[in-house]
Amino acid sequence: MKSILLIGLGRFGRHIALKLHDLNHQVMAVDIDEERVNAVLSFVTNAQIGDSTNEEFLDSLGIRNFDTCIVAIGDNFQNSLETASLLKELGAKKVIARASRGVQEKFLLRNGADEVVYPEKQLAAWTAIRCTSENILEYIELDDNCSILELSVPTGWIGKTIIQLDIRKKYGINILGVRENGKLCMEITADTILTSEKSILVLGPQKAIQKCFHI
Repeated sequence: MKSILLIGLGRFGRHIALKLHDLNHQVMAVDIDEERVNAVLSFVTNAQIGDSTNEEFLDSLGIRNFDTCIVAIGDNFQNSLETASLLKELGAKKVIARASRGVQEKFLLRNGADEVVYPEKQLAAWTAIRCTSENILEYIELDDNCSILELSVPTGWIGKTIIQLDIRKKYGINILGVRENGKLCMEITADTILTSEKSILVLGPQKAIQKCFHI
């Protein structure tokens, strides 16, 4: 369990708070808007109404005590930038900030953020990949060259075992797991048989995945 400071409780921030709650982390939520703060009280550990660009206010939160500080401010980039910078000056161990444009990402990284999340860019990439094939159910880009995808089993693979397909040797792609009836099983063997009711989780170079699955 980690202690998280979450600043900014718009739609993006609320979704983060909910997920952190599901993962049983301790969350201190902060926003300048009282209504937004009240909306998350039931699923955060603590909450404060305040201006995150005010150094005295931030300092009063005990920044050094948090494992991670998340700046999820989406409607005022200047405030986001100032907040990230102040957090670092006050001794934050790790600062993750939200960007909505590429130039914002650069400024945040130069001014206090250790990592930047770019929801619109990441969602656009997911949507573009998802719509290129009916087989793709989920997509995670690990870097510019490697991805993890969840795909429905191609028609030509139904009834065959992992060893019969041998896509690791042919394409350099690893089958990490198989999902059936909503349950993911990572304990697969060479004799695991693929059926139309299953989906597969694969890891490999993007070009190899595109070639293998005709994406």
